[in-house]
Amino acid sequence: MIFSCGQKNEQATGKEKRAENGEQKAENGEQRAENKKTIVFFGNSITAGYGLELSDAFPARIQEKLDSLNLPYKVVNAGVSGETSSGGKGRIDWILKQPVNIFVLELGGNDGLRGIPLSETKKNLQTIIEKVKAKDPGIKIIITGMQIPPNMGKKYTTEFRTMYPDLAKNNNIALVPFILEGVGGRAELNLADGIHPTAEGHRILANNVWSVLQGLL
Repeated sequence: MIFSCGQKNEQATGKEKRAENGEQKAENGEQRAENKKTIVFFGNSITAGYGLELSDAFPARIQEKLDSLNLPYKVVNAGVSGETSSGGKGRIDWILKQPVNIFVLELGGNDGLRGIPLSETKKNLQTIIEKVKAKDPGIKIIITGMQIPPNMGKKYTTEFRTMYPDLAKNNNIALVPFILEGVGGRAELNLADGIHPTAEGHRILANNVWSVLQGLL
């Protein structure tokens, strides 16, 4: 009987230790989650992964890369299909209510397709950048370059393309020269509309962004 009671006590102690270990692991997991830095992807249908599951969009692929390297970052996909630079300017204050450590700005493409004056687009993007910096000068910012079809005219398309490097230089922020590099114009990597990337196309977009992002982590 004494042996039996001792055995039960040992079993109880073992259960208690396992419970304590489980609680400790849970606490550690919560602490790691709290310590993670935030990368906000702020854009239009390209960021939102139009026509695809959110898990196939390039921000989610970036999260996969971060997790595979055990880097303490979480991705927030703040993409809205159809968004213009004006629309982005209108909702940036709400987005900035959350913690932000790295901010990836992917807007302007819809402005170009609609022929919106470049002075207006550039002003809106500049305002967004300034608002991010005003929240915290320590936030690292990446702007992703875009190009538009030549049907808008040579002058417009040229100035549109150079708008992004100009913004990056003037604000001392990082630049992805052309987010659709290797995808734009390739039918097999785009949906039927010829504009939005397929899941495979988004993997390439993720690599394009990662090539710049990894240097800021």
